[in-house]
Amino acid sequence: MIYVFFAEGFEEVEALATVDVLRRAGLEVKTVGVTGKAVSGSHNIPVVCDCEISEITPDDSVQAVVLPGGMPGTTNLEKSAEVNTFIDYANENGKYICAICAAPSILGKKGLLKGKEAICFPGFEEYLYGAAVSEKSVVADGKIITAKACGVALKFGKVIAEQFIGKEKADALWESLYND
Repeated sequence: MIYVFFAEGFEEVEALATVDVLRRAGLEVKTVGVTGKAVSGSHNIPVVCDCEISEITPDDSVQAVVLPGGMPGTTNLEKSAEVNTFIDYANENGKYICAICAAPSILGKKGLLKGKEAICFPGFEEYLYGAAVSEKSVVADGKIITAKACGVALKFGKVIAEQFIGKEKADALWESLYND
């Protein structure tokens, strides 16, 4: 299961575009409300999640943890003991940890980016402790995937999907989404 965590003030495009791409890829995705089942984004768009965080526990079903950015969504994710438990579980058990926009700062503060290539929203680089800050818009380094901002949310979803369905299928999915 890929868990996408929605905290009050999340960036709507980053969360929903990522979920959309992952579900189009045929992956099992659960949207998780951190601050309730109905969560409002940073632009006051309410979203009803599949479940609340109190209804799930980190276990072998976790394949990936996805953290959308946005403000104050990132701050609310970082303050959540439950979200931190999922991040720690994923890290300790070799699962994917994916963060976009401001959310990679959470991983940096936890020391998870040391020696990794990573990217974030401009202005948050100082929190990517120990990371080699990338010029790429989306970076996959081992089990950590980071992305710059909402403008690359579809690509972020594609890169995550690629880890589970392979490059060839992910490229075909991308072509169906982004035929430029």
